[in-house]
Amino acid sequence: MMRVAIFSTQSYDKQFFNLVNASFDHELTFLEPALSAKTAILAEGCEAVCVFVNDLVDAETLKVLHQQGIHTLVLRCAGFNQVDLQVAANLGINVFRVPSYSPEAVAEHAVAMIMTLNRKTHKAYNRVREGNFSLERLIGFNLSGKKVGLIGLGQIGIAFARIMRGFGTEVLAYDPVVSDVPAGIRLVDYDTLISTADVISIHCPLNEHTRHMINQQVFEKMKDGVMLINTSRGAILDSSDAIEALKQGKLGYLGIDVYEQEDKLFFRDLSESLIADEQILRLMSFPNVLITAHQGFFTTEALTEIAHTTLQNLSDAQNGTANQNKL
Repeated sequence: MMRVAIFSTQSYDKQFFNLVNASFDHELTFLEPALSAKTAILAEGCEAVCVFVNDLVDAETLKVLHQQGIHTLVLRCAGFNQVDLQVAANLGINVFRVPSYSPEAVAEHAVAMIMTLNRKTHKAYNRVREGNFSLERLIGFNLSGKKVGLIGLGQIGIAFARIMRGFGTEVLAYDPVVSDVPAGIRLVDYDTLISTADVISIHCPLNEHTRHMINQQVFEKMKDGVMLINTSRGAILDSSDAIEALKQGKLGYLGIDVYEQEDKLFFRDLSESLIADEQILRLMSFPNVLITAHQGFFTTEALTEIAHTTLQNLSDAQNGTANQNKL
C-alpha cells in the first residue's frame, strides 16, 4: 500500500480510482487544487503524488515535494511536458505516466469534431429546438475523396487514420520519427501535408520542436478554407495566429479540444464568472470554431484504463518492479 495525494481531482477521478483501487488497496487522498509549489504542502504525509495535464510540476514544486519525502510521481495522462524530468531525476523522484489508455477515445473525439464542424449538427440541434427547421447556412461537404493530413502517427494517429479511411478519404501523415506506416496511409513531408490536405488533425506530443509548430507561416501554406483539428496539446497551435487565419478566411474550420491557457479555464464551471481570457473569447466568437474542454479522453474505457495503469505504476514503484512506463 502506498499513500498517494491525487491533485486536480474531479468527481469522475474519485469514482474510477476508488472502483479500480479495490484491487490495489492504496491509500488515496483526493485533492481539488492543482499541484504547484504553493499547494504541494497538501501532500504532507504521503509517499507519492498523482497529477494531471494542467498541474505544474516544475523545479520549485519538485523541491517542495522532495522536502516532504515524496519519492514517486505518477501522471494520469500520456503527456509529460508539465514535469521537469531532469530535476525529478536529480532529486531521486521516480516519474511514471500512462502512455496509452484508449487511443480510440481521442481519435473518435477528433472525428466527432470534424463531423460537427462540417455538417453543423450543433447548430441544427439548437435551431430545431427553437422551431427553426430551415437548412439555410447548414451546408457541408463530403469527406469521401478528401485529403486528410495527420501530424503525428502514434497510436492515436493510427486509430484516427483507420476511421478516416472508412470515410473514403486519402490519408497523408507526417511524423519525423516514423518510417514504417500501416497500409492505406501515405507518409509525406511536412510541407506536402500542410499544403495539400483539406483536413489536418494534430496528434503529436508537445515539446521544444512542436511548440507553435502551427503558426502564421504554416497557415500561409495551407489550402484556403482548410479544417484544422487539435486534440493533442494547446501550445502546438499559435492561437493568435489562428485567430488571424480565421479572420482572413484562410482557416475555414477550427476544432480544438485543447488550448494554450487551458489551465486557467478547463475542468471548471465558470458559467457564473467573468472570463478574462480575451483570446479564447475571440475564438468562441467565430461561427466556424468548435471548442471542447479537453474532453477527448473522456470515455468509460479510457478512465478505467487510466486508473488501472496509474495504480499499477504505484505498486510497481513500491515493489521495485521493472516498469516501461517510467520516464
